[in-house]
Amino acid sequence: MSAARGNIFLAGVGGQGILLASEILGEAFLRGGYDVKKSEVHGMAQRGGAVTTHLRFGPKVFSPLIEPGTADLLIAFEKMEALRFIHYLAPDGVAVVNSQEIPPAPVSSGQERYPERIEERLRDVTPRVHLLDALAAALALHEVRAVNLVMTGAASHFLPLPVAAYLEALKSRLPAPVVEANAQAFRAGRALVHPPDERG
Repeated sequence: MSAARGNIFLAGVGGQGILLASEILGEAFLRGGYDVKKSEVHGMAQRGGAVTTHLRFGPKVFSPLIEPGTADLLIAFEKMEALRFIHYLAPDGVAVVNSQEIPPAPVSSGQERYPERIEERLRDVTPRVHLLDALAAALALHEVRAVNLVMTGAASHFLPLPVAAYLEALKSRLPAPVVEANAQAFRAGRALVHPPDERG
């Protein structure tokens, strides 16, 4: 992804705060001087169904939709959803994946099985997979609902914005009493991933 433009695909299940994460990202890019377009697909969000967001930024963006194979960054809030949407990622793209497993209804009812070897299958698409336990990081802060900001913080290493842009976006989009807790979650997420220039 260049510093001038990029495509971010977010995927997860209803209730994980994906739409708020995309709002924070969009606001951060606006504050960074970029044009931003985004499109959301809620699916059966109220029942734990798939939720995705396409977010594109650049000097001027005309369409919010990301074509398969062109996303620079996939932020997946659930492991199976990463596998479901990995085809959107460009060959040199980065996947930041929450290791949490939330079985969909067909799996919970025993009709289907949760996929195996997910990390291996993701790495068949790109070697740049960062698997992290965002739920554990959020629980350590006693904020189970902060998984979305943990993921945003982890993904921020791969985006051309300063930390201050995200913190300003938090302040503008969230009620004052919860800003600091979400800022802590963002910082916790950043601590889970080594910056690109430090990867071994």
